[in-house]
Amino acid sequence: MQLADIDRLTAALPGVRRTTKQGLAEWRFHGRLVARQLDEAQVVVRAAFDYREQLLRRSPSTFSVPKQFEKHMMVVADLSGEDAAIEDAIEAAWDLQRAAE
Repeated sequence: MQLADIDRLTAALPGVRRTTKQGLAEWRFHGRLVARQLDEAQVVVRAAFDYREQLLRRSPSTFSVPKQFEKHMMVVADLSGEDAAIEDAIEAAWDLQRAAE
């Protein structure tokens, strides 16, 4: 998966806007974080803790939780991982942020 793929996916999600902060892409739903680029190879995705655990069990080569994100509802996606799993995680993040409104 490429960042351009995330752009296309999030453009189809109502209310999601792409911004750039310090040269890195962010995708937000009405100001609430859906995903954020960490570097060229990884994005951090908003995820409820129980869903995050499911992602880690189902796709351990795609998702991880570095120490800095352990206490936060976030999971890191490796863009060289499973495209479908990353797409599902981004859509779930969008659903999570919509439900919070």
